[in-house]
Amino acid sequence: MTDGPRLRIGELSRRVGVSPELLRAWETRYGLLRPDRTAGGLRLFSEEDERRVYLMRKHIAAGLYASEATRLARSGEESASREGSASFAEIQTSLAHGIDALDEPMAQSALDQLFRAFALPYALSEVILPFLHQLGERWAAAETSIAHEHFASNVLGGRLRALTQGWGNGVGPRAVLACPPGERHEFGLLCFGLALREHGWRITYLGADTPLCEITDALGELLPTMVVISAISQQRFLDASEEIGVLGSRVRVCIGGAGATPALAQAMGVGLLGGDAIGEAARIAA
Repeated sequence: MTDGPRLRIGELSRRVGVSPELLRAWETRYGLLRPDRTAGGLRLFSEEDERRVYLMRKHIAAGLYASEATRLARSGEESASREGSASFAEIQTSLAHGIDALDEPMAQSALDQLFRAFALPYALSEVILPFLHQLGERWAAAETSIAHEHFASNVLGGRLRALTQGWGNGVGPRAVLACPPGERHEFGLLCFGLALREHGWRITYLGADTPLCEITDALGELLPTMVVISAISQQRFLDASEEIGVLGSRVRVCIGGAGATPALAQAMGVGLLGGDAIGEAARIAA
């Protein structure tokens, strides 16, 4: 064991402002941390580990992918310049033009640029979710066609699902994510799951139109820390209120999406995810 003070993961977490789950994910997935181990297997972290975490946070805040942020944090380098990179607004405009023109190469090019230039949580919160919100408003105002909505769903859905590969692996807490019967709007839930995965959680994703009794039956197999049910329609929650109540009596349940309200959550005896998907993922993981 090298010289210098040693910290348990809880103390390191308090000092650097990063949850223990995310620290474990950075250690196991990216090799950011190099703790010593006691004879009993207890991991003890060094001042160098603490320095790397601070650098990791700095690089991610600058918009780097976790893998690139890790490389720089381990080497002690500063973030590479992103001079010349497009802004969030510019990428969102390019994406909108591609969708409006039903031009998949243009839309995919904008998404390529987004995910290459910015860390996933920022890409989701600053471009993907605002774009989806604007698309929904345009649809409600009859400013876009069914063809454009389906085209956007296929392009964005394909890219988001590609990012979910392996998100059920690891040793972190498990979240089961689902939409209640009849609810088919799942992009917000997908983004929440991707953001929660960035904090070291494992994701079991059941997606749209899920019979909630099936989740209750599978609790013994899944052993989730929490279940999140999302819907943009309040009626979907009301229609499934009995099943949600049964589920909530056995495991921590939170509802989210545009259809979730404080009154509804209180009436069903479950938690509420009332903020944006990325911020709520960070709050849950804290």
